[in-house]
Amino acid sequence: MADSDTDKELSSFPPKKYTVGWICALWSELQAARAILDEEHAKLQNQPKHDGNNYVLGHIGPHNIVMAVLPRYGTNRAAVVASKMQSTFPGLRFVLMVGIGGGVHSEENDIRLGDIVVSFPDDLGGGVIQYDLGREETNEFRRVGLLNEPPSVLTTAVVNLRSEFGLGRKISKLVQKTISKTAGSSKTWTYPGTDQDMLFKSSCVHVEGNRNCNECVEKAEPKDKVQFDDREDTYPRIFYGNIGSGNSVMKSAVKRDLIAKKENVICFEMEAAGLMNDFPCLVIRGISDYADSHKNWKWQSYAAVVAAAYARKLLLVVAPQAVEDLACIKTSNDILVLEIVSRTEANVEMMKSQLDTKEDVEILDWFTPIDYGLQQSDFIHRRHAGTGQWFLDSAEFQAWLKTDKQTLFCPGIPGAGKTIITAIVIDYLYWRFRDDQNTGIAYIYCNFRRQDEQKAEDLLASLLKQLARSRPASVKDLYDRCQETRTRPKFDEICQTLRSVAATYSRVFIVVDALDEYQISDDSRTRFLKEIFELQIHAVANIFATSRPSREISNSFSKGLSRTIRPTDGDILTYLNNKMSLRQSDIIDDEMRGMIRRGVLEAADGMFLLVQLHTDTLLSKLTKGDLKLALQALGKGMAGLDDTYDQAMKRIKDQGQERQNLAKQILTWIVHSKRPLATLELQHALAVRKNTTALDTDFLPNTKLILSVCAGLVTVDEESSIIRLVHYTTQEYFVRTRKKWFREAEYDITTTCVTYLSFDSFKSGSCLTDAELEQRLRSSPLYNYAARSWGHHAHEALSGLVISFLESTAKVEASSQAMLAIKQYSSHSNYSQRVPRNMTGLHLAAYFGLDEVGSALLNRGQSPDQRDSYRRTPLSYSAERGHEAVVKLLLVKEGVGVDTKDENGRTPLSWAVKNRHKAIVELLLSKGADVDAKDKDGRTPLSWAADNGYEAIVKVLLSKGAVVDTKDKDGRTPLLWAVKNGHEAVVELLLANGADVGAKDRLGWRPLSRAAANGHEA
Repeated sequence: MADSDTDKELSSFPPKKYTVGWICALWSELQAARAILDEEHAKLQNQPKHDGNNYVLGHIGPHNIVMAVLPRYGTNRAAVVASKMQSTFPGLRFVLMVGIGGGVHSEENDIRLGDIVVSFPDDLGGGVIQYDLGREETNEFRRVGLLNEPPSVLTTAVVNLRSEFGLGRKISKLVQKTISKTAGSSKTWTYPGTDQDMLFKSSCVHVEGNRNCNECVEKAEPKDKVQFDDREDTYPRIFYGNIGSGNSVMKSAVKRDLIAKKENVICFEMEAAGLMNDFPCLVIRGISDYADSHKNWKWQSYAAVVAAAYARKLLLVVAPQAVEDLACIKTSNDILVLEIVSRTEANVEMMKSQLDTKEDVEILDWFTPIDYGLQQSDFIHRRHAGTGQWFLDSAEFQAWLKTDKQTLFCPGIPGAGKTIITAIVIDYLYWRFRDDQNTGIAYIYCNFRRQDEQKAEDLLASLLKQLARSRPASVKDLYDRCQETRTRPKFDEICQTLRSVAATYSRVFIVVDALDEYQISDDSRTRFLKEIFELQIHAVANIFATSRPSREISNSFSKGLSRTIRPTDGDILTYLNNKMSLRQSDIIDDEMRGMIRRGVLEAADGMFLLVQLHTDTLLSKLTKGDLKLALQALGKGMAGLDDTYDQAMKRIKDQGQERQNLAKQILTWIVHSKRPLATLELQHALAVRKNTTALDTDFLPNTKLILSVCAGLVTVDEESSIIRLVHYTTQEYFVRTRKKWFREAEYDITTTCVTYLSFDSFKSGSCLTDAELEQRLRSSPLYNYAARSWGHHAHEALSGLVISFLESTAKVEASSQAMLAIKQYSSHSNYSQRVPRNMTGLHLAAYFGLDEVGSALLNRGQSPDQRDSYRRTPLSYSAERGHEAVVKLLLVKEGVGVDTKDENGRTPLSWAVKNRHKAIVELLLSKGADVDAKDKDGRTPLSWAADNGYEAIVKVLLSKGAVVDTKDKDGRTPLLWAVKNGHEAVVELLLANGADVGAKDRLGWRPLSRAAANGHEA
């Protein structure tokens, strides 16, 4: 190999002639890799400005190779280096990730230091598994997403090399040859010796402050070390399987063993996961330690050189023509891909660095568990490189970006691509302001399937949580106050805190997608919009929002900028070209490509969704004739969408009967479920059989089958594992055609849920610990949904199984615990026991508002006034949740106490008032409910109504003689509560009814002084 200072004597090739990428994480790995080359080439003369990588060029046999080293550890760093590399070297076909790793020794795999591990697919993974990518679920981390397998040309080469007899010996000889030709390398690359190979048991942790393991060896007893069987030689052994890749060094032997067992991992490292999905790649690791706290620096150089030697042997069995036949990994949009990867890296690192303590995370999660991060990740990954740039370049977006307190509203027809544009905007903002700690960014994705999470206070709490990530101390006061009073933050408290936190930034960007999918009941959307516009007054806030065309929503944004979202022909063609380049087909020649482009462009009519659906349909055709007929039949606009969905349902009906039935079951659940379902939940739902007492896992359908039978109408979000319809318009189509396709949907879902809840495994009743409940939910994935939602489905179709289930005391106990126990943050202990016990079937019927079920249970002898362990009656639950029919049913029953108090002194009237159920308030009062009943805090129904600003209910209570100046235990009157929270209409109403403006609370506050302190007019 020539020295670097004699570049003029070295071979020189243009960048497009390099076909193999080789990436190292450490300089010592690159040093070994250079020594393995047959010849080193001259350095690149004209390197693009955007590419800051330092390359080593050379060849092994017929393959020209470009090598680079990472600036730092991490999966994202590898992706950035590879992106720059494939941009500069457009002829690259695949990448080798070559270097050191931590081995997992086991009885099945006798991996030792100096051995080699090669990534190779098995049933659990594609050869590389990103073990730290996922989400925390109940007492468990769940990995999400699958990484791609290596390209077949490399796996074939691995298989060939694997069959070569004496491969370890040949690699050892190659290392010796490399040492002999590389001056000064003998000490560096020589096998360190078996006496330097020590594996401590998982319980034996490295002695802190000791760089080597001398002190560990001295202190360890024989039982602390794993005893190896003697090997006949010191040649490296080669192992094949899954390599675990993460963003931090694996130093915990206990964690190593858990992950290795769960994911079938035999080696750990930190870079490969960043490559596998975007670059054809194989990973080769020399084992330098055992992925524990005992890091062994003595083995790193040797491990690096044996890995490089294996890579050389591998390349020499890869035919050059096989490499040439592979598609280049470079695309015309490589720089944009690089930017996206870099942004993702910046976003993740910025968010991680700002969450300093576990307590901060728990406080923020306490405000709301809602996190839109996985959705953002899903959406931005669905973007096709190069699309959406027109929007970022538009005059409206640039004006919004550069002007303080500006609003940009972006309407678009259904399927125009509004959500992807939103994801692009969010991604761009994080990139643009990645180094600016004084710019805050918060975003919301509204979703028609998540109405329970879309009350105004929920969305504002999410904005607060996101903005407070870098300022957690700013919300601690509110958290402490609520913990002291055992309450959740009120709407006004969230708003005030949000304003305070936003004001600490020099600038804030608020992004809201799909406002049309936000519920409009109780003026919730109006309250939310009013508050974010109010935020613009108190802070330098820029607001971005998308929606379908809506006069009501548009009027709310009339004072700001507007830009309609409509896909450009350029975006559509980019998408089509990308899709066609990925689909190898003999029938799609240049002429057909042109016909597809023209046909789809003409049919799109501003709907990117239609482009996607039409493209999938066209590319699935088997003959040119079928393709041409399909082109002639392409529909346009909304009519085209409905026609496309009709055609999809026709394809489903044309399947065999079993596949058709399965598809209809799947769609029944996805269309009618009360919230989005995880894939495993749906699989369990589909596996339930009638009249069974346990789930037979042999009936679980796999994800591939679920997707294949649904004719493109269903997709899985890889990041969140949520299975859903491809678009909101798909849901609307099925709502319009519900009677045609899903006549028995609610009955079928009710039956499945109640069958599941009635399984024998729940006969033991409620769980005694958090861990026991969490294990129950893990082992029965549908149980959570079934417990919380069966009653909502039973409204539409009563199943005979329901009564039987509700008469089982143990199963009702188990179900009610799963329904009500909510883990609000990761260290929330004993939460499973902080729920009412002794609930009856009638309690559950009242909770869900099932009056017919309630009547049947009463006729079968269940007590109408039975109390649970919180001393709550069925009437209390039905009044709280606004179920008027059940309230009427119970009030006519003898022995039902209209003023029965629970453990906190709350009456049914108090609960109805608190939750704004005016009709039930009037009903209870007509039956003699005490209008001035006090709870344990001394608060009356009028106090609660005034506190929350419920003017109509205040009028009802006053008309029934409610005492206007009654004081709670803190001396506060209803007037003081109304003044404190700024409810002007209620204040006027109370004053008109003689409220005392001079009444003081225990802290000395009077209504006038409280109004002045809160900035309200006296």
